[in-house]
Amino acid sequence: MDPQQGPKKRGRKPKPKEDKKDEPQQPKMKDSKRTQHHVDDKYTQWKSLVPVLYDWLANHNLVWPSLSCRWGPQLEQSTFKNRQRLYLSEQTDGSVPNTLVIANCEVVKPRVAAADHISQFNEEARSPFVKKYKTIIHPGEVNRIRELPQNTKIVATHTDSPDVLIWDVEAQPNRHAVLGANNSRPDLILTGHQDNAEFALAMCPTEPYVLSGGKDKSVVLWSIQDHIASSTTDPSKSAGSGGSIIKQNPEGNDKTSDGPTVGPRGIYYGHDDTVEDVAFCPTSAQEFCSVGDDSCLILWDARVGSSPVVKVEKAHNADLHCVDWNPHEDNLILTGSADNSVRMFDRRNLTSNGIGSPIHKFEGHKAAVLCVQWSPDKSSVFGSSAEDGLLNIWDYEKVGKKVDQGARSPSAPAGLFFQHAGHRDKVVDFHWNSSDPWTIVSVSDDCDTTGGGGTLQIWRMSDLIYRPEDEVIAELEKFKSHVVSCSAKP
Repeated sequence: MDPQQGPKKRGRKPKPKEDKKDEPQQPKMKDSKRTQHHVDDKYTQWKSLVPVLYDWLANHNLVWPSLSCRWGPQLEQSTFKNRQRLYLSEQTDGSVPNTLVIANCEVVKPRVAAADHISQFNEEARSPFVKKYKTIIHPGEVNRIRELPQNTKIVATHTDSPDVLIWDVEAQPNRHAVLGANNSRPDLILTGHQDNAEFALAMCPTEPYVLSGGKDKSVVLWSIQDHIASSTTDPSKSAGSGGSIIKQNPEGNDKTSDGPTVGPRGIYYGHDDTVEDVAFCPTSAQEFCSVGDDSCLILWDARVGSSPVVKVEKAHNADLHCVDWNPHEDNLILTGSADNSVRMFDRRNLTSNGIGSPIHKFEGHKAAVLCVQWSPDKSSVFGSSAEDGLLNIWDYEKVGKKVDQGARSPSAPAGLFFQHAGHRDKVVDFHWNSSDPWTIVSVSDDCDTTGGGGTLQIWRMSDLIYRPEDEVIAELEKFKSHVVSCSAKP
């Protein structure tokens, strides 16, 4: 890792927003004031455009930052909104325990929210759409949360340890996070790393498999079924059946070390530095990829051994932070890096001698990219979030097309068609909602900007932005004719 990039750690012990009033105010440098003034101006401009840009937006103030946010199962559908689980975390300064939070979220349906309603939010307030449902006292801060596709009530978490922790969030007891409280007991502990594994974590779409990467430069693969097969619990209650994955301890107060463990299916070596992110091929539980601080993208196949199938040297010009595999087109892989760019690779163009050029470089961020994710709603669309506080939405089909050149600024990067600027500090994670099209949850760590806390936002851009141009024009013409006919009436 380049020492000039600063510490690799993407989270740290923060201060809650309430505490900043009691602290002596430190004099700030003029440059710092100027930067903050620029951020505030940009945010003010964004907020004035909310009624035009968004179909719906909910802003939720967090006392403690959350380094990860994920959608859980949809619970209920009604006329105007749907209720859905939301997973996030609280990364504290140690005065209270770190927690994994299960919340209930009211997701307003498209074209229901009034424009004046979505623009009137208070940055320092909790959103009425997000309500905490359950708290799990987590052993260490939660760096990453991933849900099991076969049963989204089962989640995996990464913390500052070599282990991956598995939680049945519905069966876990609700805990009160007070100083000195015992940690909640994980339902399963996945062992195999020789050093801390903090960020790289993925769940397989086709099998109950878990993938992880860490500081030991390895990628580790587990099957949750391996625990079920060897346990004495009811064999009918598998991870995909809706039942608990292990027999519960009613108190939930046992030490972490007392939790049941399962060893890996395989350990894969090929990186020369910390593995920062991993992803499964959407159509195969045996194929996966990883990226790391060695600037490499590596493709693996568990069927052919523990060595890389393809190793792309210098996939970027700096550390790679994130990777995602297209669920609609399994040849396309996205990577995001500390070089501020997102790159798209086609695995058919990669060779075993490490040669491979990206199909396209997406260069619209001004700081390190922390998260990339393909849209579940359209195969060519993806999002990227970064330390510049922006969440960009791209469409690679728009690259090279002259259609929108007149509509967008000439300086806008190719493929960029929407920019979410509602966060005032680095956007550390986001997640598309597969149950509610074009709806995204995103979280920012606001410690650098506000002195503590974080912001969670749930938002959906106006459908006039992403719908085909001919559809939008037809709808506008229909609206125009309606207005004319109404004004013509006596």
